[in-house]
Amino acid sequence: MFQGFELSYVDIPIGSLRVRYGGAGPAVLLLHGHPRTHMTWGHVADLLSDQFTVVCPDLPGFGRSYIPRDAPDSRHSSKRAKAAALVELMAQLGHRTFHVVGHDRGSLTAFRMAMEHQDAVQRLITIDGLPVLEHLERADWKFARDWYHWFFFAQPEKPERAILANPTAWYSALSPNLMGAEAYKDILNAIHDPRVVHGMLEDYRAGIRIDHLHDRSDREAGRRVVCPTLCLWSTMDDLASIYGDPIAIWRNWATDVSGFGVESGHHVAEENPVALAEAIRTFLGKGR
Repeated sequence: MFQGFELSYVDIPIGSLRVRYGGAGPAVLLLHGHPRTHMTWGHVADLLSDQFTVVCPDLPGFGRSYIPRDAPDSRHSSKRAKAAALVELMAQLGHRTFHVVGHDRGSLTAFRMAMEHQDAVQRLITIDGLPVLEHLERADWKFARDWYHWFFFAQPEKPERAILANPTAWYSALSPNLMGAEAYKDILNAIHDPRVVHGMLEDYRAGIRIDHLHDRSDREAGRRVVCPTLCLWSTMDDLASIYGDPIAIWRNWATDVSGFGVESGHHVAEENPVALAEAIRTFLGKGR
């Protein structure tokens, strides 16, 4: 994975970001989900690098990127703060404009980036995600049953104790057969690091404490994402079964939305990288 890519640490005013980048052409920023690191994108990055400059960071609070400072409202772990940090990263790498792709928790940061940095983001792709406010307002018994971790992770202290008591048992679905030995080793290091576990959980606490307020403010002001937006979801995951048509929901938040399901379980970048890369390539190619 990541053939010909460079692995680096880039310092921005708020901290250091671990990032892998390579390829040539228009820049595309790939943002991973929980509890992954940038390594989840390895196969997709290789498939895109012949046409795009591909940038894969560890999200703030994840992997080996900086851990945001604690605050009562988790503002430093907000998607607003992370979006600003990653826009700064891209600028330091020489990309004042770029496309952004986000999966799972990464889709929340990608959405906030497209909403608040419209001069930078040319096209947005979200995978298996909706704005936080939509998740919370649409929560029902199915959400509570299947996505209970959103609310458990938002509690103080106890989630850290539960996970760190036996990280590999908590994240029992992790598999080197699925993600590859190098990515598996990387994520094992992350989930056994108390600072990283805390940083990942603060991402959820920010969702409950402050991110939904930013979403609500946008909705009340009538603000929308103006760049072309592609909504993708994994057909063997539960986003569509819980919420209905994700495209219809995203049309409440963006002016130009299309989308479709990709045959895969939740971790589509690992389970079906060829189909995902083709979807990304086709959509981004329309804007060249």
